[in-house]
Amino acid sequence: MVSSKAARNSHGQDSSYFLGWQEYEKNPYHPTNNPSGIIQMGLAENQLSFDQIESWLESNPDVLGLKHDGASVFRELALFQDYHGLPTFKNALAEFMAELRENKVQFDPSNIVLTAGATSANEILMFCLADPGDAFLVPTPYYPGFDRDLKWRTGAEIVPIHCSSSNNFKITKSALEEACKRAQKKKLRVKGVLVTNPSNPLGTTLTRHELEILVDFICAKRIHLISDEIYSGTCFGIPEFISIAEVIGGRIDDVEDHVHIVYSLSKDLGLPGFRIGAIYSSNKAVISAATKMSSFGLISSQTQYLLAMLLSDKHFTASYISENKRRIKIRHDQLVEGLADVGIPCLESNAGLFCWVDMRHLLDKNTFTGEMELWKKIVYDVGLNVSPGSSCHCTEPGWFRVCFANMSTETLDVAMQRLASFVESGGQGEGPKGSRGLKRSMYWVRQLSLADDRTER
Repeated sequence: MVSSKAARNSHGQDSSYFLGWQEYEKNPYHPTNNPSGIIQMGLAENQLSFDQIESWLESNPDVLGLKHDGASVFRELALFQDYHGLPTFKNALAEFMAELRENKVQFDPSNIVLTAGATSANEILMFCLADPGDAFLVPTPYYPGFDRDLKWRTGAEIVPIHCSSSNNFKITKSALEEACKRAQKKKLRVKGVLVTNPSNPLGTTLTRHELEILVDFICAKRIHLISDEIYSGTCFGIPEFISIAEVIGGRIDDVEDHVHIVYSLSKDLGLPGFRIGAIYSSNKAVISAATKMSSFGLISSQTQYLLAMLLSDKHFTASYISENKRRIKIRHDQLVEGLADVGIPCLESNAGLFCWVDMRHLLDKNTFTGEMELWKKIVYDVGLNVSPGSSCHCTEPGWFRVCFANMSTETLDVAMQRLASFVESGGQGEGPKGSRGLKRSMYWVRQLSLADDRTER
């Protein structure tokens, strides 16, 4: 009774990435109400700096009261329907994006399209740049939600650029060419490359060399490059974050028309519920089409007004950026040191709200079946929801993405204590109470076979 698109199982909801969330929601940890529940470590959410924003709001009560210089702007905002967005907000957002990049590059507000989050921004770019059946190359491991965001409604395909732990998952020219050849064998027309920088799930920034390889590649192929930079404000260490905008700035060719940036305030400011996303492009045709498409997911005028005032306060933004990075580093180090204490290493990282954790030595079998078995133990027996590498299309079993910024220091300590007990017991956890009676035997037979299939994508 529904359309074929609605009935088709291509949303990606059966991925272990989303299944772990479902198990957490059935049995969420709470330090007093449910201390044996599952701790959510699969959610890349920044809850570390809310107090800074709350303090600013307390000092600026007129903003929440929809006033400016004491006069109400309620009527003006209530009647605002221009899908180009509030000019004051676009100006403030462009300046904030430049500030995050230490003003090494500047952004023209007229080249910004506002969207309801980065999910919407990425999908709109797919609609603008690819026809159904066309492909984008995406380096692995990649954010599991891309299988939904880039493919589900657009009909576009993802061809993985297989990256390896042998060089810390860096992008190489040979890996790009190999992915292009695989797309051609499948008779897919490659329209572009999409990268996350800083990387989700690796928590690393792309080097200038990698960025130059990408730009040279898309120039040679005459295709597009989308740089998803929603974690640009989370870089807390060396090397520093380099935006693709900085790399293409000095080129004399027309590459700017083929490079597009996605940004959001969900990670850097920790405001996913506000649904603030943006596309930045110098391609006028893309900006025109994306602006029209954005009418299906606009940002409310009162949200734009509040954030225009917040981001226009340069004293606040400078203080926030510095303090937020400091707090992220502290929490990152807490996780890395806690894992190291029980013999679990991480990929060295300098950004993001998560770590790419190496649990290959804990696998009973060096296969994706073995990875899924370990993941089940961690979720059901240890009581931690982490994201297995297979859900990120990693080609090597045993890697996991573990988030650290969506919980208190005390909760992270509990998580590390549970993991230590699990490792010390030889991989036999006590188990969060209430989770053992789950009917999952036949279901997991199917999921384990799916996990093995994912390595070929």
